[in-house]
Amino acid sequence: MKKLIYLLAGSFLVLASCKQEAKKEESPEPMEETEKRFGGLALYTVRDAMASDPRGTLKKVADMGYAYIEAAGYEDGKYYGMEPLAFKAYIDSLGLEGVSSHQSAITLENGEQMLKDAKEAGFKYLVVPIPPMGHFWYDNETQTMGMSGTVEEVNSILNTLGKQAHEIGIELLYHNHDFELRPNEDGVVPMDYFIENTDPKYVNFEMDLFWVVKAGADPIAYFEKAPGRIKAWHIKDMDTEGKFAPVGQGTIDFAAILAEKSKAGMEYYFVEQDQTWGLDPLEAIAISRKGLKKQGFK
Repeated sequence: MKKLIYLLAGSFLVLASCKQEAKKEESPEPMEETEKRFGGLALYTVRDAMASDPRGTLKKVADMGYAYIEAAGYEDGKYYGMEPLAFKAYIDSLGLEGVSSHQSAITLENGEQMLKDAKEAGFKYLVVPIPPMGHFWYDNETQTMGMSGTVEEVNSILNTLGKQAHEIGIELLYHNHDFELRPNEDGVVPMDYFIENTDPKYVNFEMDLFWVVKAGADPIAYFEKAPGRIKAWHIKDMDTEGKFAPVGQGTIDFAAILAEKSKAGMEYYFVEQDQTWGLDPLEAIAISRKGLKKQGFK
């Protein structure tokens, strides 16, 4: 069930039972020896490869030149089948930094253990990627998603988990999709409510720039609403049909957004592409890394 929830959270365009189509895997070109590592990767992008060969896939990510990663494979107290300390030791050996972990199954009951595991794995942030504890819904027929319950209920959960995270020594972030940027049936924009009502000492945000643009909102306007609180970004481009695309292959003006990073408080950014439309995910992230450089990311 946890796997199903997380898969649905990643994209409103694909069913949980569908396999991502991909070309026959090819080894991406490694970075030049003189090139500096930079940028982060959300491992959700390469989830199928991580499921079949986590160590080999992480090595390819490191060889490509990414500097840090965000996990999306926590289950039964392990990250991709590795105990937290073992996972940390392995990525350390590759020269990768483990910055954050998406953990959609977190609740008020299991939160303490999940947060302790994330801390032990060396993560700075635990990210709540969807409204937790049954407050997320996905409609197979329309391929849309949203939040059930009230913003007050979800906000209370986030504040409680955030305080718990603070006590353990890790930070809690909330990650948006498009529905949090649109008015709900009561006319309330959930993201605005969370910004105004979560305690910034305990809860901050990971902004998915694609989903903000998809909702018709302006990322920079949100930097102004929550200055210093948007600690991490998800970066994926949008093609002319409104679908996911590698960075630099779409219509989002990342350079303009990047110019306002200090206002946002951005500390890390992660390439993420939920679906790669027949392009092998490893090749897609190689294209995105080149696109990052052209947009001015370092």
